[in-house]
Amino acid sequence: MQYMIQLNVPATQWDSMMSSYSQDDTKAMFAHMNALNNDLTAAGELVEARGLGGPTLAKTVRAGDDGRPQVSDGPAEADRILAGYWVVDVKDEDRALEIAARASACPAPGGKPGNEPVEVHAVPAGPPEA
Repeated sequence: MQYMIQLNVPATQWDSMMSSYSQDDTKAMFAHMNALNNDLTAAGELVEARGLGGPTLAKTVRAGDDGRPQVSDGPAEADRILAGYWVVDVKDEDRALEIAARASACPAPGGKPGNEPVEVHAVPAGPPEA
């Protein structure tokens, strides 16, 4: 079964959060995420993983009355932004939850686990039913 595991952070705090990481904190964060990705790859569970840019790199698009894209800078909502994600193919939901907990425990500034909220979404096989 496939799951999308999403790491979300407060969009309004992105810049202050990122600037609060020292060089050592940044190394610890990347080491944690690289180890997670390497372990998932070795287990044959990783489908895809990406870290995403902050709110200044996001665009929000809505269809206009004429169907053309109406584009604005920034995320659709300021309270949370998707910082990164994993798509995994695992035996069951419990395994996806274990992976999410490990992602949540990524070191924050100062080295303590950040314990940021991580969402787990089942990815149904095949197209959705009408």
